[in-house]
Amino acid sequence: MFYGEYEHTIDEKSRLTLPARFRTALAGGVVLSRGIDACIDVYPRVTWESGVRARVAELDSFSREARQLKRHVFGGATEEEPDRQGRVLVPPALVRHADLDREVVIAGVDDHLEIWDRAAWAEHLKAVEGSADDVAERLAEKRR
Repeated sequence: MFYGEYEHTIDEKSRLTLPARFRTALAGGVVLSRGIDACIDVYPRVTWESGVRARVAELDSFSREARQLKRHVFGGATEEEPDRQGRVLVPPALVRHADLDREVVIAGVDDHLEIWDRAAWAEHLKAVEGSADDVAERLAEKRR
């Protein structure tokens, strides 16, 4: 399970060091892809295959929305192997998608990590924290 927030930087070669506490879980390789939000999703390869890829691949390609989602998810995806220092290369297309600058936040989101521009992450948190109690209430009502 991935959790927590970690401030990191992307170096001049577009490499990002993944948090040390997660390196064992990511040692089998990772898949970086466009996030639904303005971020980059980072999945352990096995989680990508059994979770994301399996769910998105089963969508009916005759549906326009399914084709659009498949393009969004798979079109920007790339497999990477962390190096000895736990660094991965972040491709330019993904940097543009998330509008990343040098300063980033890596957020643990249960089964994957998200890479956010640090300023965008702060704005996102501000918006979420203002409505978290309402969201929690609605989700609790759905469980009843």
